[in-house]
Formats: sequence, structure tokens, C-alpha cells
Amino acid sequence: MATAAPHDPLLVLDRAEKSFGAVRALVDGSITLYPGEAHALLGENGAGKSTLVKILAGVHQPDAGSLVVGGAPVVFAGPSDARDAGVSIIYQEPTLFPDLTVAENIYMGRQPTVAGRRIDRRAMNAAAREVFARLGVVLDPSRPARGLSVADQQIVEIAKALSLNARVLVMDEPTAALTGVEVRRLFDVMETLRAEGAAVMFISHRLEEVYASCQRVTIMRDGRFVRTAPIDEVTVDEIIRSMVGRDLDALFPKTTTEPGQVVLDVDGMSEDGVFSDISFQVRRGEIVALAGLVGAGRSEVARAVFGIDPRTTGTVSVLGEVLPAHRPRAAMAAGIALVPEDRRQQGLVMDLPIDQNMALASLGRLATGGLLRRSAERKLAADWARRLQLKFGRLGNPASTLSGGNQQKVVLGKWLSRDPQLLIIDEPTRGIDVGTKAEVHRIIDSLVAAGMAVLMISSELPEVLGMADRVLVLHEGRITAELSRADADEDSIMRAASGLTSGATA
Repeated sequence: MATAAPHDPLLVLDRAEKSFGAVRALVDGSITLYPGEAHALLGENGAGKSTLVKILAGVHQPDAGSLVVGGAPVVFAGPSDARDAGVSIIYQEPTLFPDLTVAENIYMGRQPTVAGRRIDRRAMNAAAREVFARLGVVLDPSRPARGLSVADQQIVEIAKALSLNARVLVMDEPTAALTGVEVRRLFDVMETLRAEGAAVMFISHRLEEVYASCQRVTIMRDGRFVRTAPIDEVTVDEIIRSMVGRDLDALFPKTTTEPGQVVLDVDGMSEDGVFSDISFQVRRGEIVALAGLVGAGRSEVARAVFGIDPRTTGTVSVLGEVLPAHRPRAAMAAGIALVPEDRRQQGLVMDLPIDQNMALASLGRLATGGLLRRSAERKLAADWARRLQLKFGRLGNPASTLSGGNQQKVVLGKWLSRDPQLLIIDEPTRGIDVGTKAEVHRIIDSLVAAGMAVLMISSELPEVLGMADRVLVLHEGRITAELSRADADEDSIMRAASGLTSGATA
């Protein structure tokens, strides 16, 4: 429930502007953060959220507008000024020193010393334990940072902010790589921070998390402030309409199709210690979703089907042809395409131009006499950029210049240009905004309506329920339930994912 905001805000950013050359990244960046409040900042990719955050972090200086922290006007010349003013940023991917201890990371550059020279490790570890106790978290200050989960790394970053007496914490997509249990722990930490009087700015594409953790919401679109409202006075539909500037007729468009010929047939596939006795089929004109908790083996099954990971036993057939194990080239030749979970690390070469990334899976087809024609690359990329409604500056720009949703479209275009029989797509909309999610869902639906077979892995139950014709639920490497679209719901999927039920529904 929303709570009444105190009269004196901790931070006020008013009508900030920022341009990079001819590009106006921020036209009206405005937000007010109060003590004891979690405040969501929402907007599509490209709405200006990242630029606003970097202004608060002191990375960028605004071209116009004002920033007031603790009642006093401030100008941040750099990140150290922001830290000194009590503003800390917790990024999606923490940047700790892996070979230093947790406590050393927290107190880097300001370690307590004995006699002014030797680091007092006992005092440093004790201070770190005190901060973790404030957060209600058990973490060993003396252990190396290497090997910490992303969730624990974020806790270390939050502890560092508290040790610097930060009063404003900005959390930029902190839950993107977390499990459900880790997300709940993060929300508990946010409650602790609020209870201590801190202001938390929370950025997420997951609206259910915003409703679960925040009291107010500010929405941006095209670099401009749109509105601020108490979270319990605005509906999901109103938020989406404010973000995208239009009504989304369907976040999960679904064309009714009649499944046809079996494209993928997996029979008794196992990989020692990873998954066991996996059998299923995917037909033309249907989406089969693999659901389950993190660690259930969903992505590993997809990678084994494609041949990236080995399989110990079992067969994988495409249109009746048995594929050799552990040979991605054979899978590609048979018509399988794989859009991986981590598009930045596994789907794209971020420093390469957009058009070259789009052509990576089709180099053999584009070459003449063993020589690759740049004109052919550009033609292929321009064609798929148009079909997928890609938003970009120039096709010659690096893929790193694109938003997350447009990067996902490039990976899709790379594989769709091969005209595959089966599309395996792992976490199709992770980390992209709601408007682009609807576009990606529309693309997938149109492919299925045209007769393609799709195997989809998703951690988002609304996406699974909204898009899938059948749902296969995995628990500890085994299929525990097969559910039809009519019989699948959140309760039945979660029970099967937790190992509480085992069965199939035709």
C-alpha cells in the first residue's frame, strides 16, 4: 500500500536535459525521492532512464535543469561527488574485485588501519558484519568475492553504500539475474533500508515486482517525464499506456493454429548429472514451453538439442532425421535455430556492426567464390531490420549501441534469415521493456502461424501461460508434468516445478 510521503524530499531532479551530439537523450528528467520510500522508475528502452541514472551517479552532467540533495542544490562533477552527497548506484551487474574479500570490497580505499599503516582486518570484518546485520543478511566478510552469486554481489554493493552513509540508493534492474528466493531477500533488504529512512529508486521491467515493493512510480517516455503516482492508484494498463503512448491490444497475441507435422522428436535424452530421460515432441504451428525453477535443466536441455552440450543417451530427430550428438553444425543444417538466454555473451559480438551480426549465421550463403560480399550482408540486414521493425541509427553501428529489445531482434533476425524449421528461444523477453515484449511476442506468434515449430524457455509464468500451446515442467532434470494450454495455470506449473506433482495432461 502507498504511504503518505514526508514533506521534505531527500532528492529532487527537476527538468534535467542531456544531449549527445544531435541526439537528445533526456528532454525532461524529473523525479522526487522521499525518505522511507521505494520509488519505481519505469519506461521503455530508450526512454531516458539510464541517462537520468548516470546524472544522479555523477557520470554525466546535465545540460540544463537542477538537482537538489538534502535540501541543498548540488552539481556533481563526478561519481565521487555523488557518493559524498549520499547517492549510491547499485547496477544490474556488480563490479567487485574478485580476488579481494567481501570486507575489502566494501571498504576499498578507506580500510581501518593500526598505527596508521597496517590494515586492521579484525576491525574491518567486524564493521562489515555490523552492516550485514543491519540488512538482516548472513555473509562472511572474510571470504573472497570470487564465486559469490549475483544476489550476494548486490548485497555487498548495498553494504558498501550503507558504509558510506548513503541516503539515496538507486537500484538499476537489480532482479534481472536473480531467483525467486533471491528477489524476496532483496525486497526484505529494501524494506530494511526504508525503515532506516533511506530513499530507494527501483528500476525494473517486471511490473509485478514494482507493485510488490514500491510505494510510488514515475514513468518516462522518449526522454520525458510523463507522470508520477502512488502505486495503488494506477493500474497495470495505465502504466503500460503511459510507457508506450498507446494501448497494447495484447501483450500475448495468440493465433489459434492446428499443430501439424512433428518437427522435433526428443526420445530418452539424458546428460549425466544434468537431466534424465527427456522425451517430447514439437510440431509445426505450435509453441512448446519448458518451464521450471532456476537449475531445473531447461536451458541445458535446449543446448543439448542444439548440440552445444553433449548428451549421454537418447536421440534427437528433426523431420525424422536423427542428429549426431554434440554437433551444432548438424543441427543448423537440419533447420534448428537457437536464440540463447544471454544475448550479449552468446548471441552477439557486441563490437561488430549490426549488419555483420545479423549475417553471422548465413556467411556461407552470402559468400561468392569463398569471398564474403559486404553488400550481401547489408542487404540481408536491411531486409530483416525492416521486417522486425528494428530501431537503430545506422546498420554500421556496433550492436552495443542498441537497446536490449533491439539486440534481441538482431539475434532473431540472424537466425530467421536461415529459414529454420525449429526455433529454440531461451528467455525471449528477459530485460526488455513491455512495449518491445509485445513486439517480440507478435513476431513469435506470426512465425508459428506460418507453420514454424517453437521451443520456448521462459522464467516468466505469464509469458508461458500467454504464449504456449503446451507446457513441459522440469524439476531437477526430469519432466514432472506436461500440461495443455487449457489445463496450465500458475498453481499447476509451480507445483510440478517444485516436485510436488508428477503427471501429464493431453
